[in-house]
Amino acid sequence: MNQEQQLTLVEHLTELRKRLIIVASTFILSLALGFWLAPKTLTFLKQQPTAMNVEWNVFGYTDGLMIYVKCALILGILITLPIALHQIWLFVRPGLNANEAKGTGYFIPVSFLLFLLGISFSYYILFPLMLNFMSNINDSIGALETYGMKQYFTFMFNLVIPVGIVFELPVIILFLTKLGIITPDRLRKMRKVSYFVLVVIGVSITPPDFISDFIIVVPLLLLFEISILVSSWSYKKQLAKQALEDQILDQ
Repeated sequence: MNQEQQLTLVEHLTELRKRLIIVASTFILSLALGFWLAPKTLTFLKQQPTAMNVEWNVFGYTDGLMIYVKCALILGILITLPIALHQIWLFVRPGLNANEAKGTGYFIPVSFLLFLLGISFSYYILFPLMLNFMSNINDSIGALETYGMKQYFTFMFNLVIPVGIVFELPVIILFLTKLGIITPDRLRKMRKVSYFVLVVIGVSITPPDFISDFIIVVPLLLLFEISILVSSWSYKKQLAKQALEDQILDQ
């Protein structure tokens, strides 16, 4: 490794350290804000229709504390997420040309909006249906439902966050297509395997009933097909641009 390469490596590591410090500092401040917002957020969630019939019992001394900390942590991550995405983009931008940098800049707001859309879908549509299904099962076997806030919020957090992450699929596929890592043809060849993986993911985060599985699996498959369409659009645009540049060079 020559001196120029060593300097480049040092510059990259310095830049990476700078971005990590910014993200870590943002997360610490966001976590502090999350601890302040957590009681208000939990109170808001307790007032929603899905929580009206739940008695807010605690069955252990640490139950309330754990939910409080988990809520604050999730709020901190949500607040930090757009800043972290922006720092990632700033880190990779020097390796992109002007058009690639311009074309990938809008990924930050789009990815964050998709994440919020996934959370909203899972909380307002999927989560109530799952609660209704499990309540019906408990009624059918004559079980008395006595839930605590830990059970309710843990179940809710374990559902909405993974679904929110899965909704990032189109923007991830588009980003990888922009960088030339994947192509639409490759995605189409992987369709069967991808369908299987998405079905397994959907079934694993929902109760074992057809309705809940259907409600989560269908959007996941639609997201994959949308990802293929977005990838095709981006890939054709890149090919057209490359053809135009080659034509100009030939002249």
